[in-house]
Amino acid sequence: MPVLKIDNLDVVYNKVITALSNVSIEVDQGEIVAILGANGAGKSSLLKTISGLVRAEKGSISYEGKEITRMAPNQILKDGIAQVPEGRMIVPHFTVKENLEVGAHITNRKAIKDNIDMVVNLFPILKERYLQSAGTLSGGEQQMLAIGRALMSNPKLLLLDEPSLGLAPVIVDKVMEMIKTINRERGITIVLVEQNAYIALETSNRAYVLENGIVSMSGLSSELLNNPELKSKYLAG
Repeated sequence: MPVLKIDNLDVVYNKVITALSNVSIEVDQGEIVAILGANGAGKSSLLKTISGLVRAEKGSISYEGKEITRMAPNQILKDGIAQVPEGRMIVPHFTVKENLEVGAHITNRKAIKDNIDMVVNLFPILKERYLQSAGTLSGGEQQMLAIGRALMSNPKLLLLDEPSLGLAPVIVDKVMEMIKTINRERGITIVLVEQNAYIALETSNRAYVLENGIVSMSGLSSELLNNPELKSKYLAG
């Protein structure tokens, strides 16, 4: 049974704008699954609907066999799904420590300490910046902090929205390596939304391509890397 199963999902904004239409996606335990597509394809809408921030017009979302389509975001988080939003959305005037504690509001005191130790071991630079205001961090450091904040809730499924956005190529490579490490060493299943199709396919096991809110293509990432149609649309250059 897939850990995440989405069936015939429709998302409509203001009863007029269709963001997703008849989208069906499955994610197995331990996978990294990439969601590819151009700006406005519906990628972020998909993640927000999974995490309960946007309500589906039609269709269903199940997680570990449990229907979560109409559940509140805080309950979805407690059940083990955490999202790292596009643009990172850290609190700039909070320290690194305080930002991490924000992500731990559903856990107990001992878990907070253990999880902070886990995050700073995973991202050593955050240990160096521990009492520094988050707004003074570099873009790459802020992305690491945003991922670390999500890990503070002990998620089993991590939703990553455009983690490479605005980062230099060398930093993108480092962040993607950390994503693979989290998946491999922590056993966390990951859904990775990315506009950078090449880096997403290099990082993931399988991928779905969204075009105008519809799944237009799917398959093993290694095979999609050599797909002529996908190459011409998303991998040119």
